[in-house]
Amino acid sequence: MTSGEELLARPELPSEQELEPQRQREPPLIPRDWVFTLVFAAFVGVFVWFGHAIVSFLIPPANTVTVPSFIGSQLDDANAELTHMGLTSQVVEHMSSDRYPANAIMNQEPEGGAQVRPGRQISFVVSDGIVARSMPDLRYESMREVGLDLSRMHLQLGKISWVRSDDVPQGHVISQQPDPLVNVYEGQVVNVVVSSGGALVVHVPNFIGMTIDEARALAKHDNVKLGQLVWTPLGADGPPHGVVARQKPAPGSAIAVFTPVSLQVSAGPLESGYILRQVHVLVSVPVPDQAQPGQQIHVRLVVHDATGTYTMYDAYAQPGQKLGFTVSALGTSTVDLYANNVLVGEQRLGVEPARIYNEHRGGQPGAAATP
Repeated sequence: MTSGEELLARPELPSEQELEPQRQREPPLIPRDWVFTLVFAAFVGVFVWFGHAIVSFLIPPANTVTVPSFIGSQLDDANAELTHMGLTSQVVEHMSSDRYPANAIMNQEPEGGAQVRPGRQISFVVSDGIVARSMPDLRYESMREVGLDLSRMHLQLGKISWVRSDDVPQGHVISQQPDPLVNVYEGQVVNVVVSSGGALVVHVPNFIGMTIDEARALAKHDNVKLGQLVWTPLGADGPPHGVVARQKPAPGSAIAVFTPVSLQVSAGPLESGYILRQVHVLVSVPVPDQAQPGQQIHVRLVVHDATGTYTMYDAYAQPGQKLGFTVSALGTSTVDLYANNVLVGEQRLGVEPARIYNEHRGGQPGAAATP
């Protein structure tokens, strides 16, 4: 090989066997004597940290404070003491209670005796005391309506007794305990007596020729419901005042137990003019969507009839209270229900026939047309 070729030739690289002794001679990154030292130092550090945590848990640091027990104390008094101790508070829940008075602390977290650092927040459950509510009137309500009313008032349904009744429809409340409108408390148990029904069909007795008082007594005895009583001027040929002249349905008719029977009662031979009606009106006081305990509703009942417009009832009543009235109205008549001066209902009492009298005997009033 020429000298030029020797210059261009690549030098030979050392083999693996030649490099191995050289590698063995190079010092390691971490001396072996230091490995044990580092591992031992790490172990000591973990041990010291763990021991410090245990000591801190068992022996609180000197700058902690002991939380007093505030159970039964008034919230204002507890807040004042916490401020003096450098702690804060927050009311997380209000609950009604028959054991703790209003605004008293029922529970706390952390509990009394706990060690906390300054600035720690103490959570309180505070009593609202005994919350008195007005017992709703459940009479004549279905069991579904009873459940809704009791749920809204935070009351519990207790014992349900079933009895036969010809006066209250099946599945509706006859009576209750506690009584309507008395003071009750949240969670109190309410017992009800519910109708299991009565006779399915009754036969209408003959009321014609009886006085109105006799007709009422017979209807009660035979479990017949009287509906509209129409006092009608029947003229000189009519029955005496207060005597039943006509009835609907007719005597002997088989009707459902709660079907009302209407009576046409003579107003007397000297009466003439419009038809006078006596109607029993049952009014249920509306319940607001968000009724407050002890809240009362301004109720006004206004009657419109042939004599004009007049206020029959104007007073305050409890939400859900039932009011019963016997209304005397002349001619076409209605009664309007106002709650807090807002019209919420209207009930028609009767409609005057287009023609009442037949003219005879020189224009004198005669027999009235049947309403």
